[in-house]
Amino acid sequence: MVADKTKKMKVAEKGENSEEIDEKLVHSIEKLQEMQDELEKINEEASDKVLEIEQKYNEIRKPVYDKRKEIINSMPEFWATAFLNHPALGELLNEEDRKIFKYLTSLEVEDSKDVKSGYSITFNFNPNPYFEETKLTKTFNFLDEGTKIIATPIKWKDDKGLSNGVNHEKTGKKRAPADISFFSWFSDTEQKDVMDDIHDEVAELIKDDLWPNPLTFFNNDADEEDFDAEDADGEEKDEDDSEDDEDDDEEDDDGDEDDK
Repeated sequence: MVADKTKKMKVAEKGENSEEIDEKLVHSIEKLQEMQDELEKINEEASDKVLEIEQKYNEIRKPVYDKRKEIINSMPEFWATAFLNHPALGELLNEEDRKIFKYLTSLEVEDSKDVKSGYSITFNFNPNPYFEETKLTKTFNFLDEGTKIIATPIKWKDDKGLSNGVNHEKTGKKRAPADISFFSWFSDTEQKDVMDDIHDEVAELIKDDLWPNPLTFFNNDADEEDFDAEDADGEEKDEDDSEDDEDDDEEDDDGDEDDK
């Protein structure tokens, strides 16, 4: 009986300690939540300030971008070259796309007025034998339910269809589909849900990488030529060294035969 009474007392003490620990834990969680709410409020204020600053500097950048555009317009195939030389975007252009991009005259990226609700990318072309439009715009609108994408419908001319990355002959028969195409990306306007990856990698590369400093990629071609030349010199040197080694081996063999 004494043993049973002692056991019940220990259980009771354990229960009291458990309740005390639970109360402390609940209190700590409540305090921690207060701190997190305060941090969230500060983060929201910081985001608003960042957007205000971004809006301000977008206005400051605009006249500089306009002057840059005037200079670029005097450089033949500037945007086509910069796009093609970009290590990721260049891979998006198939052989047919590259022919079309020779007619590309300018590229423009514009944020929405409040910055956070989206942006648009515009490609301006000279009149060309491929499609009717001279201005193609793709817009990304960030909504609560996901990203809404709008793109200029492309009216392809006869036998120049390149819809969704597939060439169409005049007879209407399909050629082999292109695995990768700029225009298949451009024409893709499927809305991205919040649960999906709402980021468009190609659009973000154009907006955040190519557009801010296209000169970097325009000059890439010259750098690659220098690199290729260095590689060629290195290969020639290796070949010369290899030939010298072969001559040395032959001389050694002749010497061995004379000794015999």
